[in-house]
Amino acid sequence: MPTRAYRVAGLAILLIAALAAMIIGLLYGGGADAPLIADPGPLVRWGLPTATLAVNLSAAGMVGSLVLALFALRAGSRPFDTALDVASAAAAIFTVSSAVVAFLTFVNIFNAAPSAGAEFGQQLGRFLVDTEVGRAWALTTIAGAVLTVLTFAVRGWTPTLLVTALAVAALIPMATQGHAGDEAGHNTAVVSLSLHIIGAAVWLGGVVLLVALRPRLDRAELADVLARYSSIALAAFVVVALSGVARAIVGVVAWQNLFSPYGAILAVKVIALIAIGVLGAAYRLRLIARIRTDAEPSSARAAGRFWGLIALELAFMGIASGAAVALSRTPPPVDTKLPAVPSPAEVLTGAPLPPELTPIRWITSWDIDVLWAFAVGFGVFFYLAGVWRLRRRGDRWPLHRTVLWLGGLALLLWVTSGSVNAYQDYLFSMHMVGHMLLSMAIPMMLVFGAPVTLASRAIVKRSDGTRGGREWILWAVHTPFSRVITHPLFAAAMFIGSLWAFYYTDLFRWSLYDHLGHEWMVAHFLISGYLFVQSLVGIDPVPYRLPYPFRLLTLIGVMAMHAFFGISIMMSTGLFVAEWFGSMGRTWGDPPLVDQYAGGGVAWSIGEIPTLILAITVAIQWSRSDDRAQRRSDRQAERTGDAELEEYNARLQALADRDARARR
Repeated sequence: MPTRAYRVAGLAILLIAALAAMIIGLLYGGGADAPLIADPGPLVRWGLPTATLAVNLSAAGMVGSLVLALFALRAGSRPFDTALDVASAAAAIFTVSSAVVAFLTFVNIFNAAPSAGAEFGQQLGRFLVDTEVGRAWALTTIAGAVLTVLTFAVRGWTPTLLVTALAVAALIPMATQGHAGDEAGHNTAVVSLSLHIIGAAVWLGGVVLLVALRPRLDRAELADVLARYSSIALAAFVVVALSGVARAIVGVVAWQNLFSPYGAILAVKVIALIAIGVLGAAYRLRLIARIRTDAEPSSARAAGRFWGLIALELAFMGIASGAAVALSRTPPPVDTKLPAVPSPAEVLTGAPLPPELTPIRWITSWDIDVLWAFAVGFGVFFYLAGVWRLRRRGDRWPLHRTVLWLGGLALLLWVTSGSVNAYQDYLFSMHMVGHMLLSMAIPMMLVFGAPVTLASRAIVKRSDGTRGGREWILWAVHTPFSRVITHPLFAAAMFIGSLWAFYYTDLFRWSLYDHLGHEWMVAHFLISGYLFVQSLVGIDPVPYRLPYPFRLLTLIGVMAMHAFFGISIMMSTGLFVAEWFGSMGRTWGDPPLVDQYAGGGVAWSIGEIPTLILAITVAIQWSRSDDRAQRRSDRQAERTGDAELEEYNARLQALADRDARARR
């Protein structure tokens, strides 16, 4: 069979499997049944999930092609250009299908009869501007149109990286729709669904790109691309599987609900994903080895093995994609909405007020932030994998660096998913505890772990012009942007300036009301603290560091501003975000203003402990630097027989003789 026929057959398998799974799921789960009132008609009831399926598949083709191009192909090569062409075509389909979903969603919600009249157009415009779901799909459509142009226009490394970041961001509004927006576990549902959508897009889109690239790759290139895609697919599989579990817990809650229509469709999706992961990994590892050693890579047998694997994966991916769409239209088996008469805390936070914070609950209370749990998990895995690779080849890596890195990640997990996260929305003091740990204690431990140095030593360097993890990390370290943000003065200004700007502007309010703002807050203070600590005592390379005396002066200045910040909070007579912390309705703990005073004390006192440790570390490094300089000088003197000292003494003697002659 010709290669073109294989490619057409592969895409046909994907579409047929997806449509079949979607139709069966909608019929079984009742997702396309006519409502008792305000039926929008069969065209909308079936057209909306079909258009949503088109959005999901095209999003996968767009994002997956871009990610695989960045990590497996060489910029400027024909396969790289093909990947961007595939991404551009997928982005065009993504744009059109998103617009169709926006239109059909409007008709479905308002039961509006489509017409060419001005009134219908005005209603549609208000829907796209004034409602959350309308704005989400409008932004998605606009982002798709922009990506269609950009993916067609760009061809270099850096522009493609920026376009990929925009493409991933374009998928996030989709996660805020469906059941996720109404549930009591709203934040967990939205974050889990976002990660699930992104992971699935990278996974499926990579396979679609392999179909398009196969004729343009020789044997060695095909084996390399398959191996690199396998690594990406493994990470995507982990993200999809674990985020899917988190999302299912929110929607299903009890094991008996797995026997409901929602649970049955979910089970089909899970089985399909497991089949892709297990069969795909097993066959691909065997296939890569055969491609590398096959004496006749262009034979019908070799082509059959490749296309057989692709067809199998596309079929299961189609089933999973169709089941996902049916699942989004099927009502969950339990009522996960908030109570009819919620408490003040539930109105503000979307969750019930937790019990009183006791000493034991500092350890036992958990509120998992899925995003940071993934970040910690991957951080632990890749760091330990790097250490294991170094030791396997006989290189040493200091144990204390590993301990500090793992300790920093464990503390990060506790701050973002433990008692700090469980109580920081209700207690300003607990919020300040989390802030101080995020910006000072955790960065200090992570910096001493030296992750960039480990990555540069452990990750294999590529020699074929493509960029892997090592190349992208070193590129990021040496960019002009990195030279600016890692400069000690900029890092210090950002560290202390953002502290004041966050709490004395509406950024603090945004982080409380919007989960995106909360995630931004965690990332910003973690990164700003990391850059500041790195500029002072870091082991990883940076373009410039201040001399040790100026490092201590900078640290003293930051300590003073930090202490003044804590004192300013303690002296404040009004509440920060009073409509939030003053309206929780809690009957335990200190009054809000007293609790805020305690938070200022945390910033003033506890926050200075890591700074003191940094000052001691700078002093120790300064002393060791002087010792090393002295040892270098001693070794130089031993090699030259104190030639420099003898030359210096001879110069002094000559000056003395000249002065003596002048006096005579």
